[in-house]
Amino acid sequence: MPRRFIIALALVAGLVVAETALAQSQDKPEPTARNDYSKADSWLCRPGRQDACAVDLTTTVVAADGKLTREAWAADPRAPVDCFYVYPTVSTDSTPNSDMNAGPEERLVVRSQLARFGSKCRVYAPLYRQITLTALRAGIAGRPMNIDRALAYNDVVDAWKYYLEHDNKGRGVVLIGHSQGSGVLTQLIRNEIDGKPAQERIVSALLLGTNVSVPKGKDVGGAFQHMPLCRSASQTGCVIAYVSFRANVPPPPSSRFGRVAGNGMVAACTNPAALGGGSGELRAYLSSGGRGIGSSAEPRPWVTPAQSINTPFVSVPGLLTAECVSSEKGSYLAVTVHGDPADPRTDDIVGDVVVNGQVLADWGLHLIDVNLAIGNLIEVVGQQSKAYLSKQKKK
Repeated sequence: MPRRFIIALALVAGLVVAETALAQSQDKPEPTARNDYSKADSWLCRPGRQDACAVDLTTTVVAADGKLTREAWAADPRAPVDCFYVYPTVSTDSTPNSDMNAGPEERLVVRSQLARFGSKCRVYAPLYRQITLTALRAGIAGRPMNIDRALAYNDVVDAWKYYLEHDNKGRGVVLIGHSQGSGVLTQLIRNEIDGKPAQERIVSALLLGTNVSVPKGKDVGGAFQHMPLCRSASQTGCVIAYVSFRANVPPPPSSRFGRVAGNGMVAACTNPAALGGGSGELRAYLSSGGRGIGSSAEPRPWVTPAQSINTPFVSVPGLLTAECVSSEKGSYLAVTVHGDPADPRTDDIVGDVVVNGQVLADWGLHLIDVNLAIGNLIEVVGQQSKAYLSKQKKK
C-alpha cells in the first residue's frame, strides 16, 4: 500500500478508526509518564521563537488571465489574541502512539495549517502522543496494536492547562484543529470548557474535518451545550465546523463524514466564506507543488503554458466557491471549482484521495479541508478578535 495512501487514510479516518478498528486490542497499555509542557521542546510552536511556525509563507497569486504576482506574509508579534492548535494524524513513528520528537511530518502540517494564523494571533502548538499512521495501518490490516487511546487526549489536556496557567494571562484564545486534532479538541471542549469558566476565554473554535453533532435546525446542543455554531464574524465563543466535498461529488453512503448518530442530529456545517448562509468565495492557500497533505493525485501546472513558481503556496482568486448543503446525503461544505477552459489558469485543484487512478469519493476533500478556506478563516478570526476585545472592554 503506497505511503501517500496510508497518510491520506489516516487523516481521513482520524479518531474514527482509532476508536473502532484499533479498539480490538483488549490489553491495557502500561502507564505512561506525563509530558512536561514547561519544556520548550514539548511545543512545535510558541510565540517569539524560531520554530516550526517561523517559516516562509510567501504566496504566488494566480489570476484567471494567467498573471502571476507575489503576496508577502508576516506574523504579528503583537497579535491581541492567541491560537491553540492540535494537528491531525501525521506521525510516521513505528510505535502505536507517537513520541515527542517533532519530525518533518509535524513540521509540514504546521506550515500548511497553522503558521498563517500568526498574522492574527500568537500561535501555540503542543506536541502530543497521537495515534500514529503505523497503528492505523495495522488496525486496517487486522493486526491491531496495543494503543493508548487516552494518551493523546491527556497530553493535550496537560498542554492546555499549562497554557492557561502560564501563558494565557487573560487573553482570548482561538482553538484550531483538524481531523484527529479536531476530535481531541471536541473532547477537550466538552470536558474542560463548555459551560465552565474557561469558556470566557474562547474567541472561537475551528473544528475542521470532523463531525460535530447539533440538533437539526439548531446551532447548539449535541456535542456542546453552551457553545453554538458561528453565524457571523462578530459572534464570539462559537464553533466553526465543516467537512468538505466537491459539489458534484457529494458524500456517498459509505462516507464517514457529514453524518452523525442520534435521532434528529446532523453534522454541523458552517461556511467560513458565508457564515450567515449561502455561497461565498473560498480564499484558499494551496501547496504550490499541487499536492495536499497525503494526496496521491498527480500535480498539474497552475497555468498553461507552465510557468515557474518558486513560492511554497499558491492562491487562485475566483476559482473556488462553497456553500453548506444538508440533504439525505449528509451535511457538508460543497465546494465548486469554476474552471474556464478558455483562460490559461488551471481548471481544477488537487485534494482528492486517488488510488490506482480512482478517486475515493467517500473521503471528499478532507486532505485540504483547512487549506481550502484558510484565508476566510483567518479573516474571520481577525474580526472575531476585534469583537471579543470590544466585549471585554465593556465588562
